[in-house]
Amino acid sequence: MVFDQLKNHHLYEGLGSRISKAFHYLTHTDFNTLETGKHVIDGDDVFAIYMEYDTKLEDGALYEGHHRYIDVQYVFSGEEHMGIKPFSGQNPSKSSEADDYDLYDIRGNLIHLPAGSFMILYPMDLHCPGLTTGNPTTVRKVVVKVRID
Repeated sequence: MVFDQLKNHHLYEGLGSRISKAFHYLTHTDFNTLETGKHVIDGDDVFAIYMEYDTKLEDGALYEGHHRYIDVQYVFSGEEHMGIKPFSGQNPSKSSEADDYDLYDIRGNLIHLPAGSFMILYPMDLHCPGLTTGNPTTVRKVVVKVRID
């Protein structure tokens, strides 16, 4: 897991050409004009999902994990908590190989993501995005999915 501000993206571009493409997209896209939904960057290797939602309570929320993709989650506006827990053999409560996710009924540590921050989440990083920091607020976020070879 990596947690930082987007202004420091240059520190992480050496993690691979696909990660570099993700940061190029995040730093060169006007999210004020972008429609919600999927946006292709490099076929199935790198694509973005732009979303807007209201944050929720952690109680009842499920953590997620992925096998084929790294998430680069960037909070464009608003703020949220992200629940984080390392994978250590937990059993998923639901899985979808086709959609590349496992869901877990667990609890982890909360990290505050204000606007301008991002997280790189690897397959061993179980995560629960979109959690409230107190009162529900609207978040505008981009999740860039980066395929793992």
